[in-house]
Amino acid sequence: MLNPMDLLRSNLSRVRIPEPTNRIYKHECCLSFDTPRSEGGLFIDMNTFLAFGKECVAWNYEKTGNAVYLHIKQTKKLVPEDRPLKKPTLLAIGVDGGYDNNEIEYEETYSIVVLPDYAILPFPSVELPEKVRLAVDAILLAEGAERKEQVAAWTADKKQVSAYATNLQQIDNGVIVPPSGWKCAKCDKTENLWLNLTDGVILCGRKNWDGTGGNNHAVEYYKETNYPLAVKLGTITADLEGADVFSYPEDESVVDPLLAQHLQFFGIDFSSLQKTEMTTAERELDQNTNFDWNRIQENGQEVEPICGPGYTGLVNLGNSCYLAATMQVVFSTHSFYTRYYKNQSLKMAFGMAPADPTVDLNMQLTKLGHGLLSGKYSVPSQEGSDDYNVKNPTSTADALEFFLHFLDQVERSNAGRSEADSSRCFKFGVEDRIQCSSGKVAYNRRLDYILSLNIPLHAASNKDELEAFQKLKAEKLSEGKEISNDEIVRPRVPLEACLASFSSPEEIHDFYSTALKAKTTAVKTTGLTSFPDYLVLHMRKFVMEEGWVPKKLDVYVDVPDIIDISHMRSKGLQPGEEILPEGVPDNEAESNLPLADEGIVSQLVSMGFSHLHCQKAAINTSNTGVEEAMNWLLSHMDDADIDAPISQGGEPAVDQSKLEMLLSFGFSEEVARKALKASGGDIEKATDWIFSNPDAASSSDMDETTTNPNSNPADIGLPDGGGRYKLMGIVSHIGTSTQCGHYVAHIFKDGRWVIFNDDKVGASINPPKDMGYLYFFERVNS
Repeated sequence: MLNPMDLLRSNLSRVRIPEPTNRIYKHECCLSFDTPRSEGGLFIDMNTFLAFGKECVAWNYEKTGNAVYLHIKQTKKLVPEDRPLKKPTLLAIGVDGGYDNNEIEYEETYSIVVLPDYAILPFPSVELPEKVRLAVDAILLAEGAERKEQVAAWTADKKQVSAYATNLQQIDNGVIVPPSGWKCAKCDKTENLWLNLTDGVILCGRKNWDGTGGNNHAVEYYKETNYPLAVKLGTITADLEGADVFSYPEDESVVDPLLAQHLQFFGIDFSSLQKTEMTTAERELDQNTNFDWNRIQENGQEVEPICGPGYTGLVNLGNSCYLAATMQVVFSTHSFYTRYYKNQSLKMAFGMAPADPTVDLNMQLTKLGHGLLSGKYSVPSQEGSDDYNVKNPTSTADALEFFLHFLDQVERSNAGRSEADSSRCFKFGVEDRIQCSSGKVAYNRRLDYILSLNIPLHAASNKDELEAFQKLKAEKLSEGKEISNDEIVRPRVPLEACLASFSSPEEIHDFYSTALKAKTTAVKTTGLTSFPDYLVLHMRKFVMEEGWVPKKLDVYVDVPDIIDISHMRSKGLQPGEEILPEGVPDNEAESNLPLADEGIVSQLVSMGFSHLHCQKAAINTSNTGVEEAMNWLLSHMDDADIDAPISQGGEPAVDQSKLEMLLSFGFSEEVARKALKASGGDIEKATDWIFSNPDAASSSDMDETTTNPNSNPADIGLPDGGGRYKLMGIVSHIGTSTQCGHYVAHIFKDGRWVIFNDDKVGASINPPKDMGYLYFFERVNS
């Protein structure tokens, strides 16, 4: 038997010295969540620079024959028990909670391991071949690919110098600002005050979503005067870098390099001022620990921690709560549990994966499924760990947008294999019935993953209490008093009212009727053509105010444990109904389908989307509204035909010469048209699409418009069943918009509600059923 050094030399040809462009994994196993801190440490393949845990490294050797690995092992350093903990001051990447508290330190050791016998050679060692020493040094010095590719990882942004600071014009109107005793010039607020650096006016800041903060007088003053910069009083000290300067036109905190000069203009001796107010960043950090988030996070409750299979939390990367909450619920469904855990082992997925398993969605979802569901990584929280979460309330993503994008990627990765497509458990058919004043009807069919519901505030069940609260609020305001949180009364709207609003008739103005050959007013009603295994309800809690500023509705929605939507099933074409004529005379420029609402289009265009994409979004959502169009757009941005022109019928135009070429190959016209649409007009891709979709003749596009609902059903082959559902999951949102704040999941498991708050998992005492953003319902099989 060869000694370890001889084994290494015999495999030296397969050892590579990494180039700067190589992706090097050294923090986490590519197939599991093992790390250098795991019991077996981490093995880095010195040929591919992929990392593997103790269990998985043998699989990689079997698959690739790569025998030489750098082994990294981290063990905890002993720390004196009386060492004081530092107060968190800096937001950090990849650490629990989003900030670095330096609680645990690790010692790292290295060795060279040669498989299959796990022969070990120490590192560093001058006896090792130079090639190996150089390769290891390069691996250890390189930044790990995991750090580079953390999903939307963030750091606290470094403030930039304002473009308005250098040439700021200041008005000499005799204003001298005293060192204390400040008050808003337009109200009685004495906190959260901002000094406008142009004319010295002191005004209160923005009002927070929960009613605290200021009265928006500072920002309103900017809109009146366009005076760009303001500094927060109470944050000015001799250390001017700590002062909070805000630029209204740039809409962010900035650096004013001439702040001392600008303050002196108003008689402010900054060296004598003591800090009394938190900066915006400090307030964000403080609000995240003391915000009025208690209800959703169940703070103050004696939540019993839960460990074991299916009860594994996900560490927050700094702004990944939206992802964690969504994936916890998704992997609690039977479809994803079966597909990516029960019926597929890590080794099986790795065997099917390409050379780089980190880019294979099937492999990574299997990794996530086993990580969440096996219980291997479900361990009790460390004793003495904080029971709060520190988030950055100005940087996260919309859980709904992520959910739709995720399901779209799952569907695409399983194209042509419907039995392997777990996203189908959420998919259902929607049918819009449009009746014009001629009495004739048209149908618009599409597929969707979510039922997006308006919240009709007029249907509140506590109108008497709301009326009394408004009177109390008016009285207190007239007396100069503030309403306490305990006195606030919020509308309570039954979920039934939200579902009824979805199904209620809606007028469509300027609808071109092919029967009347003129524009008229039509009535649209919407129903479901199939009921999914899991029904996801999205509550539209965010509305657009003037200036396209999103506002969150302060409302409760009473959601029962069991719902029945059987009455929402579309009835389809009824006896005696007459379909609107198809097509339009050649000299008519109008479409027989709803035209894109220019109001919706212009609003989407102002958000940065292309005009063509916005038109398609409006048409495919029947001009229902900006939010519906935006949701459609976000879930179809990667469609192959998204840039194809729109024909009169609302469908992308197909190049006739390319169509004839496919017809000459022997394909049917229907299949050829679908292939060209799906491939963006590329003949080669269209041919590949046809061979990859043998059932294309009976399938249909994600969004299909037809005047005859029975001609080609859009929901063919989808799961369907009864309309009774039970509540199984809630994703709740805390914050002023979907792009900031925090997301938490509550899931009904093993006969009880469980809270998943990032890496913290516990038995829920009072799940916030009336505060959800996304509700997940599972079909009740009778």
